Amino acid sequence: MNRRHFGTFLLACTQVAAMAHAAELPKLDFGSVREEHIMIPMRDGKRLSAYVYFPKGEGKWPAIFEQRYADISGAGSRKAAALFSEGGFVIALVNYRGTHESEGVYRGYRGLQWGPLRDGYDVCEWLAAQPWCTGKIGTYGGSQAGYAQNYLAVTQPPHLVAQYMTDTGLSLFHEGYRIGGATKPQRFIKGGSVARDIKDNDALLREWDEHPDFDDYWRDEDASLHFDKMNLPCFTIGSWYDFMVQGSVASFVGRQMKGGPNSRGQQQMILGPWLHGGYPKSNKIGDLVFPENAQFDVYAHMTKWFTHFLKGEDNGAEKEPTVRYYVMGACGEAGAPGNMWREAKDFPPKTEAAALFLQPDGVLASEAPTGAHASTSYASDPLRPMSLPFTGFPGAKDARPFEEQSEVRTWTTAPLTVPVEWTGEVNAEIFASSTARDTDFILRVSDVYPDGRSMLLMDYPLRARYREGFEKQVLLTPGEPAKLAWHIGWTSIIFNQGHRIRVTIASTGAPFYEPNNQTGGPQTIDWMKTSTAAINTIWHDQAHASRLIVPLMKSSR
Repeated sequence: MNRRHFGTFLLACTQVAAMAHAAELPKLDFGSVREEHIMIPMRDGKRLSAYVYFPKGEGKWPAIFEQRYADISGAGSRKAAALFSEGGFVIALVNYRGTHESEGVYRGYRGLQWGPLRDGYDVCEWLAAQPWCTGKIGTYGGSQAGYAQNYLAVTQPPHLVAQYMTDTGLSLFHEGYRIGGATKPQRFIKGGSVARDIKDNDALLREWDEHPDFDDYWRDEDASLHFDKMNLPCFTIGSWYDFMVQGSVASFVGRQMKGGPNSRGQQQMILGPWLHGGYPKSNKIGDLVFPENAQFDVYAHMTKWFTHFLKGEDNGAEKEPTVRYYVMGACGEAGAPGNMWREAKDFPPKTEAAALFLQPDGVLASEAPTGAHASTSYASDPLRPMSLPFTGFPGAKDARPFEEQSEVRTWTTAPLTVPVEWTGEVNAEIFASSTARDTDFILRVSDVYPDGRSMLLMDYPLRARYREGFEKQVLLTPGEPAKLAWHIGWTSIIFNQGHRIRVTIASTGAPFYEPNNQTGGPQTIDWMKTSTAAINTIWHDQAHASRLIVPLMKSSR
């Protein structure tokens, strides 16, 4: 359907769409804001469920929308949208097709991208065509709504003016369904509860089974391959205690450096000591309380951003620093360095790649190991996994309950004699072997306080069969050391004098990390019907110098 005919179709459907209302929701006090439930038509005739909030008055307003598969009808979501609308915007919360009250077949994010269905594009242009809209459209939201915004930007709807993303992603393989190559079948079986018809989710999971590697199927859902088509300003928020900070950083860098002419040089990003999701961004994270300067009022700033770009108000939003990042420091220690904001023109800053080597006896040190033969082993049994009883990343929490489990190993530095700053990406190069043909390696990094608390900074898994890239599987030769190199996380932190730095390695941590069955067989949703136990070995000798590679600020030597 060409753009002209599609616009005519939207106008024809407007009256019908506005007449479709959901089952009566509990009445809430939105003050002067009016709420409507509207079924928005898509190009294939299906309609998406949207809760829409209108400011007081009759005038035309710019519209801002969020897309997600999670429920949009909860009291919290509705109240937040109504409050946002008081800034003089029409706010629309829209559910993905096939979820909740939205029509059509649920296929995850497939309807949002650049294929035959372009639901985000259609929502954008439908909103712009309404008599109450100025024709200027923005989008907002995080996580699932962040992915949706990256996909939308690639399709270039003509009325989309600006975006605002929080804790976002680009590639569903790398940052969603196959993190580090590892699968989470039980999580996504349960995740099917959002679908109107559970059979849709079952079919989607079987479809994933047919594409275990990063192939063209997954490239079709990878927005990082299309930065050149993203052509508008976007403000991006990233959270240090969130594995998806990789998506936030990559989105900012890609749009800023590789985007279209209205994208390059017009991006802004803030990175803070926060967990995934949540507005406002708090200074109370996990078990830590940062100074109050770590707080960030997302809605207030988002209102300022859209007031400039959608209303043309000269409020200075576009003149704010390109990058602001929070350098974390020790919490509760008077005079500790860090816990401050820095401003920059780009990210990451220039640093020196430094190594911390795994040594015998659980030592972590800057010197490379010199022994001829040294290793550390532990058991990995998918039927008796170590316990990580979380549904989200337990950042800024004491990691000792995991570290003290029987099949978990740690390496720790001596107490630091001077503060040490890392700002940037942390990677690992680990030499490992297994008695199995496939296994997982989970590496964690923590800041160990003088009182013994091991405050978790980051972790990331790697499935051994993908150690040579995610496009192919290369199984291990049992007993033979292999090099595994992978991304662990992003951070900015000053480890205070007297603190220690710890690396933790294990191969199971359920239910947060669903176990690898370790047979080397096909990765399917029911693959735990068979499994094998293994002994895994981390090598740390002269020929196999396992190490953490860290972004050391040059002043931290």
